[in-house]
Amino acid sequence: MEMTTTTISASALRSLLPQFHLRSLASPPSPPSPSPSKLRAPLPTARHSSRHLPLLNPIYAAADHISASASSTTQVMQLDQAFEVKKRAAEISGELKGTSIFLVGMKSNIKTSMGKILADALRYYYFDSDELVEDAAGADAGGKSFRERDEEGFCSSETEVLKQLSSMGRLVVCAGDGAVQSSTNLALLRHGISVCIDLPMDIIANNLMESLGGSASEMDRDKAVSQLIVQYNENKSGYANSDVTVSLQKVALELGYEDMEMVTEEDMALEVIKEIEKLTRVKKLLEDAARPF
Repeated sequence: MEMTTTTISASALRSLLPQFHLRSLASPPSPPSPSPSKLRAPLPTARHSSRHLPLLNPIYAAADHISASASSTTQVMQLDQAFEVKKRAAEISGELKGTSIFLVGMKSNIKTSMGKILADALRYYYFDSDELVEDAAGADAGGKSFRERDEEGFCSSETEVLKQLSSMGRLVVCAGDGAVQSSTNLALLRHGISVCIDLPMDIIANNLMESLGGSASEMDRDKAVSQLIVQYNENKSGYANSDVTVSLQKVALELGYEDMEMVTEEDMALEVIKEIEKLTRVKKLLEDAARPF
């Protein structure tokens, strides 16, 4: 039987996108950002008054106090990071002028989470290009994804998605590997700023194993790592076309983390903003140099 290729129509894809491209893209004024001190989590309070403290083993009591203090410290750090991301995003917002940001690189929860953090900080819309294609196609009765049913049709539809998204502004797009696998798609990414998120294979593999639940064995993990390496090698030339690259390993080194898994999505989002700031600064210098005296 001859296989037929399905391509999702532009109208079907547009129906999934907000109609903000038909309106003014001007963003409403941001509410005043709270100061870091106001963002700090309140200190944990005692559950009992000093007159009615239960008789506890002092070792357990000390451990409970340390645990509560550590939890409070973690909350403060996360809130401070979130504040810093929003602050730096506000500083580059004027230079960006609504330019969209396309995140490329191996699929992972880290890339997805930091994409949403960036969109929130910049007051942009967030989209996942692969999810848009799958949503437009819909699932079949057997539960197979559109990519599994028709790889060629999926790739054609992904190009149509990128055409739609690249014609808009104020977007953070988490792009699938198809975005770097053809010259047409790479050209569409030039309508915005493309950022390659470079993650260690071990972290991506761990992420994949977590999504599979407890059924995954060590052999499954080794097989997954091998497949990820092949996938990376197939796409690395496309990743190299990105405007900037943000490496988790480099971020961990700069922050003095011995364990790379200590790097948070906020750390990565902040590094993306710093790299974009450098890029816009260089662009402005080139524009100034091109002006006649």
